[in-house]
Amino acid sequence: MEEKRYCLECKELLKGRTDQKFCSDYCRNAYNNRKRTGHKQLVRRIDKILHNNRNVLSELCPQGKKTIFKFDLASTGFDFNYFTNIYRTKKDVVYYFCYDYGFSYLKEKDKILIVKKEEYI
Repeated sequence: MEEKRYCLECKELLKGRTDQKFCSDYCRNAYNNRKRTGHKQLVRRIDKILHNNRNVLSELCPQGKKTIFKFDLASTGFDFNYFTNIYRTKKDVVYYFCYDYGFSYLKEKDKILIVKKEEYI
């Protein structure tokens, strides 16, 4: 005799295919949306910010190195609080990287140096 199967969302008795998990598209969507809430949404939001930061840096610095005003970088939607790693040189210069593009605050407080990560970094 066949074992009874129930919808993972509404617990309704399933009829049909043996690998069926949901009774309808509505239940499937509701189940998956509920699963994605919480910490996964936070991770997704942060990942989106990091990718946006990387894209902004790569668009502003196609040659691999460029100086820009902090205001101009901020006006693109760049979020200075999110980066993937920090690199400190021997001369104590700090670079904040978003994947393969980074930025460093210059001595002039309103300027930033954007760089593309080299293999030796």
